[in-house]
Amino acid sequence: VWLLFGDIITVTIGATVPTGFEHTAAEEIKEKIGVDARISKDRGRVFFPITTDKLFQVHLLRSVDNLFVVVEEYHHYQFKESKEETLMELQQLASTLPWTNALEVWKQNGTLKKKKGHRRGGNTAKSKPNCEGVGGSMASTEQQELPQENSAPEGWAGDTQAMETSTQDSDETGHGSKLIKFRVTCNRAGDKHSFSSNEAARDFGGAVQEFFQWKADMTKFDIEVLLNIHNEEVVIGIALTEESLHRRNISHFGPTTLRSTLCYGMLRLCKPQASDIILDPMCGTGAIPLEGAIEFNHSFYVAGDNNDMAVNRTVNNICHIQKRRADKGSMSGLPIDTVQWDLCSLPIRTSSVDIIITDMPFGKRMGSRKKNWDLYPSCLREMARVCRPGSGKAVLLTQDKKCFSKAISRMGGLWRKQHTVWVNVGGLHAGVYLLKRTGAVFGQTPEDVYESRGAVHMQGEEKDDKELS
Repeated sequence: VWLLFGDIITVTIGATVPTGFEHTAAEEIKEKIGVDARISKDRGRVFFPITTDKLFQVHLLRSVDNLFVVVEEYHHYQFKESKEETLMELQQLASTLPWTNALEVWKQNGTLKKKKGHRRGGNTAKSKPNCEGVGGSMASTEQQELPQENSAPEGWAGDTQAMETSTQDSDETGHGSKLIKFRVTCNRAGDKHSFSSNEAARDFGGAVQEFFQWKADMTKFDIEVLLNIHNEEVVIGIALTEESLHRRNISHFGPTTLRSTLCYGMLRLCKPQASDIILDPMCGTGAIPLEGAIEFNHSFYVAGDNNDMAVNRTVNNICHIQKRRADKGSMSGLPIDTVQWDLCSLPIRTSSVDIIITDMPFGKRMGSRKKNWDLYPSCLREMARVCRPGSGKAVLLTQDKKCFSKAISRMGGLWRKQHTVWVNVGGLHAGVYLLKRTGAVFGQTPEDVYESRGAVHMQGEEKDDKELS
């Protein structure tokens, strides 16, 4: 029975989020939509109920990369021993699923996006190494923790093409009015499966095609059907975002631009308050302060970098968003300023900053591991100087965990580690550290006195990490 457009139904929405920030996403969903989200065993995914009259609200979430509507989920799917039987069952499954509500939501979602104005054209030229088209119709990814470039939506294990392509506005694709094009994307994780994700996508996709009489098309699809298999959890869904929401603010990308969704998660960790001064001393393309200036706009942001190209990119990104806002009739400027500076000697008054939030160089794409041993202690010290004692906070992202821990232990009197969130950044395992600035007055802790005696050569195993004052 097809529902009349306008009938209100309840469906389950699935969302992929940066791994480690599932609880942040659940918090935001509770705050903005008023429902409880369930965090999946499969890291990087959350699920929550929504009624179709509130569907527009899911696109206002800032912590989610991609959204899909759940057709059906199985928490303990019993896969058969043999590959043939399993694939046969997947084929039979396609015609027994309750597709109706999910397709209705997909249709309403298309109407919503049309109202929002232009949709990005299909950018299908990008090759993707870890997805193969099978029989020209299905896409699949084997999910290991494989290196994800910053543009790959997290939790989709590198299948970026799905997010980068979009269809011509084919909203009139009702049943029978126009041939619907589709593709199936399979994500499979777990070692007890007798089949590959390619085989699952191919066989399940073939059955979907037969059942609906849709046309398979890898690049110009109207509908993307998702088959997510994580051990014995199986979720079938229909994608609601054709381009990951994490690319929302940045027009001028740098070598290590952070996803906006990860920036949002980091900002939520430090709970910005009205009139807080928030500093990003290594701002790169400005992704963190920009997300802050848009989402937590009662604080004031200072974005700085020592690299003139980075500063230019940040300025360009701010201008781009200011222009976009002006085009929409918003007159208010963004509470953000950009400065070029030397990170270890900031032109900022002592104890004048409430929050420091930054993505520190990993030494992989930017900087080097060796340099970090000098850089981390001196910049943590300078951050401690400008940050308010007793109330100040820092949220720092780095993959160089060993170097960071050593630097923090040397700053023992100035910073206290409060919380760590482990995240996946472009395939690298990184930590987001929430630090609290202690009440210690800068310049009077044993560390400062020790530091200020000049370069000290450490004995024994520590002799490599000599530290400059």
